[in-house]
Amino acid sequence: MKLDILVFPSHPDDAELYCAGTIAKHLALGKKVGVADLTRGELGTRGTVEIRREEAANAAAILNLTVRENVGLADGFFRNDQQHQQEVIRVIRKYQPEIIIANAITDRHPDHARAAELVQEAAFYAGLRRIKTVSANGTEQEAWRPKLVLNFIQDTYIKPDILIDITEYWPQKVASIKAYKSQFYNPNWADEPQTYISSPEFMEVAEARAREFGRSIQAKYAEGFTSKRLFGVNDLFDLV
Repeated sequence: MKLDILVFPSHPDDAELYCAGTIAKHLALGKKVGVADLTRGELGTRGTVEIRREEAANAAAILNLTVRENVGLADGFFRNDQQHQQEVIRVIRKYQPEIIIANAITDRHPDHARAAELVQEAAFYAGLRRIKTVSANGTEQEAWRPKLVLNFIQDTYIKPDILIDITEYWPQKVASIKAYKSQFYNPNWADEPQTYISSPEFMEVAEARAREFGRSIQAKYAEGFTSKRLFGVNDLFDLV
């Protein structure tokens, strides 16, 4: 299945927190959007891998994702090396996305920046025909390079290169985040260890960031992305 957009978050719930509005908006526009979580989030303090898998499936249903899969890299221990790049290349060639969205280029969690570098380099190498990969059924995959790689903005503030108005899709984004009942503020999980992201204040900050980005483009809520490449438009009024 060919996708228009493929998101590569390092952990299940990264995509929901930082680009779910953009995902929902493009699905509503008729685009095919998938998520390939790099890890299962097995080092997470709260919940279990099985619970996280169920939560990811519920969030996917809320967003109406075209496809969701897990690459199965080791949480906390994946590296930007040949072995891990080839795993990501296989997924890129499988879905042949036009646009890839990955983690923030810098952040408090070391997995995030490492994942950003891994996906950025794999996206380039996926276009080299002399790098050989095979699909699940054993057939050789064709080389494929996406047209654009974007990085969402996470806990650490980064000035965005592009902002997407997600006001209409804010309730859907919030619902997809709340699907991760084990990870974020939930009174029913009060007996679990409290973490940086499980306090009600964390979600308040997430909303404040979306409002801040939205204000910059005269919208209520927006999501921000960075890019290593410059953008071009045919008409200056596309920027209005």
